[in-house]
Amino acid sequence: MFNENNPLDSGRIAFRETQEAGQMSKEEISALDAAALPEAPPELREEKFIPLKDDYKLDDLFDLTIRYHASDLHITVKNPPLMRIHGQLVKTTAPLITPERAKELMFPLLSWDKIERFLNTGNLDFTYEAIGIGRFRANFYSDYNGLAAAFRVIPAHVPILDDLGLPDVLKTIAEYRSGLVLTTGPTCSGKSTTLAAIVDQINRTRQGHIITIEDPIEFIHGNKNCLVDHREIGTHANSFAESIRAALREDPDVIMVGEMRDLDTVYEAVRAAETGVLVLSSMHTNSASKTVDRIINIFQAGLQEQIRSMVSDSLRAVVAQTLLPRSDIPGRCVAVEIMLNTPSLASLLREKKTSHIPTYIQMSVQEGMQTMDMAILDLYRAGKISLATVMEKAHDHSFFGEMGVQITKKQEQKF
Repeated sequence: MFNENNPLDSGRIAFRETQEAGQMSKEEISALDAAALPEAPPELREEKFIPLKDDYKLDDLFDLTIRYHASDLHITVKNPPLMRIHGQLVKTTAPLITPERAKELMFPLLSWDKIERFLNTGNLDFTYEAIGIGRFRANFYSDYNGLAAAFRVIPAHVPILDDLGLPDVLKTIAEYRSGLVLTTGPTCSGKSTTLAAIVDQINRTRQGHIITIEDPIEFIHGNKNCLVDHREIGTHANSFAESIRAALREDPDVIMVGEMRDLDTVYEAVRAAETGVLVLSSMHTNSASKTVDRIINIFQAGLQEQIRSMVSDSLRAVVAQTLLPRSDIPGRCVAVEIMLNTPSLASLLREKKTSHIPTYIQMSVQEGMQTMDMAILDLYRAGKISLATVMEKAHDHSFFGEMGVQITKKQEQKF
């Protein structure tokens, strides 16, 4: 039986009530998290199956996802439900999902208009709150076997920069009053979490108007010192580009764009940054230099010089990040590359010398910059990641040799 009411609005209202100005202290949040999220059972560290009764309901899957510290839940036909734990997919012991069972699990979450949109397009993004369990970013899609869904856990509270293990320079970045700041990295690298933490830092320390534009809305920020408006593509606006243009008429101080995924969005974001607004966004690139190249190359050749000039002036920082498996305890840790724009770096961008960016970052450590390799080296020296992870993720193996971490030919053959 379908639910004719949109579940998003009631879920957001309930969540917002817990996020208003008199928020919990960090100690209260930590205590709540510790009580609500017990440590994942030892058997999961050995990648065993997750026990699950045959007659489970969707809320049972959501509950297991939270209790086992999974980041994602997958529902696909001809597979049992799966959960991603510390970066690895782990199967449950439930039977294989049939087309009828998938429909039974998925469709009750949708209003009639969303069902129609999903059936017409084969794709649907939205957020959903399982009352008393947690909030999830959902993507419904169709594949060769039939219906499928991926649910990403949205943390119960807006993240704080101090709690994420990120460099202190991100607090300085949150003080910027204008320009373009990008978080980049592969899927499931924590880009949205970092963006939310920067928005929270601004919300705590400034008095201004923040507009977030997402598809769908993930973190909901209560009004602390700032006025925060949340807009969702498909619900409140037709596109990212259109929303950015509209936001410039809404007296913004900060515009947070969930993702710069197409030419129009990139252009409008760069243009908004040039007007004196701070624009925060994300891209699927794995380094600062590749981020700059991606922005420039998305445009036709005849426009690239103009865009290059705009970017060299408006780009303020790139935070490229990835999550690495820990070797000391179960879990993952974040490695971060930081590029801050300076007059010298802007000259490199204008002169098409993006290949020199890594070297420039290495020479600018005193200004708060670091390459991805430098971040990986710090994690290795701190005993948080293994040498195998270093070899797999390193961009420049010779750098590690210079730093006293030797990678032998025998070790390289493993990869």
